[in-house]
This record gives sequence, structure tokens and C-alpha cells, in this order.
Amino acid sequence: MRVLFTTWAWPSHLYALVPLAWACRSAGHEVLVVSQPELLPLIERTGLPGAAVGKDVDGVGMVRGYVLPSKDDPTGDQRAPRGGKGPRALRMFTAHADSMVDGVAETARGWGADVVVSEPTALAGPLAAAAAGVPAVRLLYGADLMARARTLLPDALAPLAERVGVDPAGYHPFGDFTIDPCPPGFQAPAPAEHPRVPMRYVPFNGPGTPPDPPLPPPTGGRRRIVVTWGHTMARLDPALFLAGHAARALAALPDAELVLAVTSAQRPLLGQVPEGGNVRVVLDAPLHTLLGGADLVVAHGGAGTVLTSLRAGLPLLLVPQLPDHAGHAARVLAAGAGEVLTRDEASAERLREEAAGLLDRTAGAARREAARALRDAMLEQPAPALVVGELEKRVVACAA
Repeated sequence: MRVLFTTWAWPSHLYALVPLAWACRSAGHEVLVVSQPELLPLIERTGLPGAAVGKDVDGVGMVRGYVLPSKDDPTGDQRAPRGGKGPRALRMFTAHADSMVDGVAETARGWGADVVVSEPTALAGPLAAAAAGVPAVRLLYGADLMARARTLLPDALAPLAERVGVDPAGYHPFGDFTIDPCPPGFQAPAPAEHPRVPMRYVPFNGPGTPPDPPLPPPTGGRRRIVVTWGHTMARLDPALFLAGHAARALAALPDAELVLAVTSAQRPLLGQVPEGGNVRVVLDAPLHTLLGGADLVVAHGGAGTVLTSLRAGLPLLLVPQLPDHAGHAARVLAAGAGEVLTRDEASAERLREEAAGLLDRTAGAARREAARALRDAMLEQPAPALVVGELEKRVVACAA
């Protein structure tokens, strides 16, 4: 079986595809990952075969326009133009699809793909699959926030469908079925009629190695807080990268130690890091390698960070600044696995107050229990290696 994976050029979206792509390779199938040229070096660093299609689109510029407003920046979500109908995020995803769809469709046909697997915002994937006459699979990277746009997709994608020879009414923009890595109790409500296959979430937080030497277990009764702000916010605006602010606030908590997980490029953005034995900055280590022995994760609300933390059974304190981060923070809140502050609420005092409550052995017990319950539910779902077999069956059934 030849499995074509596709995403537009955003690292965290690529990372969500990697565990299943490697599971397919390990099962003996051929795999190819295609995206815009900007992402090709990172695809190669995952060890997966890759190819560039289409042209780059200014994703950073578009995403920058979606920052949630705050008192510091009351025009926050007004910075991107509002021309046209429908959510601006959908227009961004459509712009990426427009740049890629011809190349993805040509690759699917020329390479002889048997199935196309795409993350939910890579709308070129289902179109390319339909153009090649093969099944399309949607692989979620977190909460299904695209479900609410399902009625808008056919009209938005109709010109692209016609361009690659697909009847706009003859294919499903969500593909033939969806692979869902979210545990029961976390996923957002979704259309019941679209078939879903559960899959255990396996963290892939980017190429990298664990810290050397490894982080020792906390000592002296200290509680460990891991602070991370992902990859997105620093790319948009250093002022939105709040890891340093959070660290300075939380370092004052008694009996707490901090691990700041950042990239080498982000290190200068932290500002003055509190000095002392209770603060450690770790560079370029995948997040999942830092969570053993941790008690709390303080972060921005990205899907990968949230699911990786829940996979470790850890509660979260989140400060979302983008709509999708707010959507994932809302799922954490609904599941009872953490607390959420807006950017304006996230003063040093409030960060300390909320973190102290989550760390408190009595006050935070329910949230820790909820996080562990989500971890257990994740582990009960079939691993990617088992989902490959389900993928094989469904591809055969779709081809029959």
C-alpha cells in the first residue's frame, strides 16, 4: 500500500502525522509526505520521505491576524483583512489548499497513491484523493474544531474541486473517515454521521533529544512545573511569547521548581530568568521527554502540548491567545483537567494563584484525577500500529 500524507507548512500539523506515518512504514507500506517547499527540511528531519508541492504561503502573517484581542492590543484580531465571506481561518486554509492542490493531486496520481491521509486543515488532501480516485482519510491533531465549518466547505472548495476535475458534490471534504487521537471525554462534539476510528495519542514533539544529563526527580518535597509556549507564538510576535513572564511569576512559589522547555531560538525571548536552584532552562528537547516527575504544565494551549501533557496524566494551566488554542483550552476546562486564563488575566499574581491551587494536594485533587482519567482513556485506544490494519481494511473496502 502506498500512503500519501499531506499538510500545509506548519510544524505542529506535520508532527501530528508522524506516528501514523512511521507505523505505516514499519508495517511495510510505502509512505510519502508532501507539503509546501518551506516544510520540506523539517519533513526530512523526521526521517520520513518527503516532497515539495505548490508554493509557500505566508502562514505566519495570516495566523498573526487571528490573535485574540486584549487590552494591550484591542485591535488584536483586526489585523488581517476581512474581505469575503465565512471565517477568516477557513479562508487561510483555502489559500493553502489553492497553493497545493494541483501538486498533491499530481503526486497522488503519478506516485500511485492508494490512500491520502491529511490533517484536518489540509483541505487539498481530500480533493487530491478524489482527483486520483482513491480514499481520503482525515487524521485529527486534537479537538475537531473544523467540524463546525463542515457546511461551509463545499462552497469554499468548489472552484478548487473543478480545477482538479472533481465534482464538488461528489466527494466529502472530510474524506471517507476520520482517525481521532483524542480520548473519550475530551473530543469536541462532531457530526455523528461521519465514521471515526479511535487511535492512541503518541507524542511526537519534533526532532530532538532528551536533556543530558536527564532531569533528576524533584527533591525535598518540591512540586515540578514545566513551562512551555510551543512553537507558534514566538513566530508571530515575541510579545506573545509568555514563557519568561510565567517563569518569573511561578519561581516565587514556595516548594516549587520550574523547568522551562524552549528552543535555542526562543531562549533570548525569555528575558531575565530567575536565578536559583529551583529553575532550569532546557533547550531543544521534545516536550514528552521532560514530563516524567512533573506535577503541572503551564502553556499556551496548542493541541500537541495539551495532548502530550494529558498523555502524561498532568493537569494544565493555559493562557490561549489564538482561537484554536482557546478551543483546546475549553476542552481541558470542560474535562476538568486544568484552568484557563486569558492573556489579560494572566498577571503574575493570578498565575501564581492558579498554579498553587492546581498543585495543592487537596484543592487540585479533582483536576489531577481528571487528567489521569484522560491519560488512562488514551492508553485504552488502539496504538497507531493497530490502526494501520484498520486503515488497510478500509482502503480495500473503499476500493471494492
